[in-house]
Amino acid sequence: MPMLQTQGLNKRFGGLHVTNNVDLTLQAGEVHCLIGPNGAGKSTLFRLILGEHLPSSGTILFGGEDITSLKPFQRIRRGMSVKFQVPGIFKALSVRQNLEIAMQHHYDPAVLGEEIDKLLAFLNLTADATRLAGNLSHGQKQWLEIGMAISLKPRLLLLDEPTAGMSPEETHATGEMVKRLNAQGMTVLAVEHDMAFVRQVAQQVTVLHLGKVFAQGSIDEIVANEDVAAIYLGQTTAHETAHETAHATTGAPHA
Repeated sequence: MPMLQTQGLNKRFGGLHVTNNVDLTLQAGEVHCLIGPNGAGKSTLFRLILGEHLPSSGTILFGGEDITSLKPFQRIRRGMSVKFQVPGIFKALSVRQNLEIAMQHHYDPAVLGEEIDKLLAFLNLTADATRLAGNLSHGQKQWLEIGMAISLKPRLLLLDEPTAGMSPEETHATGEMVKRLNAQGMTVLAVEHDMAFVRQVAQQVTVLHLGKVFAQGSIDEIVANEDVAAIYLGQTTAHETAHETAHATTGAPHA
């Protein structure tokens, strides 16, 4: 049974059709990347999956269960976890305290300290455990929030542009974290722009364009697709220009 499925998923903001009849299947144990040019609908689809937006029509299945109308916290209780593009860490607390807050209700107090130590090591943050989270580098803040997300031991980890603003070295290290999590059995769906990261981690890739599924396949198939290359090279049609203008004039989220 697929871990996640969207069936005929649509989202409209006024007259703007942001997500257009999207069918997406994510198999259990898969790392799946969602890519596409700005305005493609990636972030809107991500928020539909998480439950921040409710679809105008269509269905979302998680482990075979219809979760279309469930609230975000209900989806998280069923095994989803999310790391947003902008880290939502507690800047005035130490790195260790951030992880303790995230983990305290999921582990017996007798083993909590040991589990935090393991996670710090996984995140390459052991030496920074007592630093205030607000004093970490940008990449380290991203890693800390990944740690807080995976501390819930989710079945599905949602990553919203996890490498945004990172150096190439930090991006590669993040990719290695994702690969290790996947090797442990975690299913991952990542919205990402960095193609080096996508090449590093993705087993399947879905390309969105103008709210629709434009292409799906392995990373090699996607890279070899000339039509995908064309939309990334900015060959903007009048239709695309109108779509972008509609985003600006309706106030809909610019995904």
